[in-house]
Amino acid sequence: MDELHKFIFEGLPVRGMLVRLTGAWREVLARREGSGPFPAPVRALLGEMAAASTLMQANIKFNGSLILQVFGDGPVKLAVAEARSDLSFRATAKVVGEVADDAGLAALLNVRGQGRCAITLDPQDRLPGQQPYQGVVPLHGDRREPLQQLSQVLEHYMLQSEQLDTRLVLAANDEVAAGLLIQRLPVEGEKNLSGVNVANEDLIGQSEGFNRIAHLAATLTREELLTLNVETILRRLFWEEQVLRFEPLTPTFACSCSRPRVRSMLTGLGREEAESILAERGDIEIGCDFCGQQYRFDAVDVGELFTPGRDQPPSSGALQ
Repeated sequence: MDELHKFIFEGLPVRGMLVRLTGAWREVLARREGSGPFPAPVRALLGEMAAASTLMQANIKFNGSLILQVFGDGPVKLAVAEARSDLSFRATAKVVGEVADDAGLAALLNVRGQGRCAITLDPQDRLPGQQPYQGVVPLHGDRREPLQQLSQVLEHYMLQSEQLDTRLVLAANDEVAAGLLIQRLPVEGEKNLSGVNVANEDLIGQSEGFNRIAHLAATLTREELLTLNVETILRRLFWEEQVLRFEPLTPTFACSCSRPRVRSMLTGLGREEAESILAERGDIEIGCDFCGQQYRFDAVDVGELFTPGRDQPPSSGALQ
């Protein structure tokens, strides 16, 4: 069962979320089989990204798409996970080189220190001229040391962007993609250890309640996160705490590709380029990297695209 649980700790400025993607995650991998499965380390990375993007979307309640991307100078050119406000998600990657069986984050994306992580917030009802918000951080910490886990990269990102302490635990295999997020809540009128009113960034690392909960969360092993149910995990970690849970939510796999969007992309290529592809191949076939859906356009279809006066769908660029 695909499930996301939100909870808070009574008496503490701390919130948490736990997500388990099962059937929806397996569908992501199954749709990739037609073009060949990703190497195991890439599948694990994408699973962690799917869990993380779902957690972050649920955390900020953003009306639009939250797009998590990692890219760099390793054999994985780009990995993407997108979660929308209804908690539907999708994920894919572009692999351009050999991936070792034991490759970690640095070996996949940060071989020469050029790896980056970007988080984009794209509003669902974007106003004219409005641009999506994007934040980008390198795949290394403040002391320039390479970060070895996606969870560390995202903790660093959220610390910079929100000035709030965050702890993330992520894990994925071919059956389950899961994640636990713990975050300190801002409290009006907070004071530092000397009793002086300070800005949120001055309170980083000073919340005793958060530090205790985060320490407990860090004891959760990969195997436990992948195999135990939500009730067991919360009971084992926080059995001494008063945990208030909310109604669970249900993440799903969904892709936003469509034939009109592909038509728009072909229109953007221009008549000359489209007809050149037709001459070489006889038709134009475009597959969605996220869901594997194939879209075929023959000479008649292409001719209609460029018929003067014909209404065209608004340009939306390549498949997203």
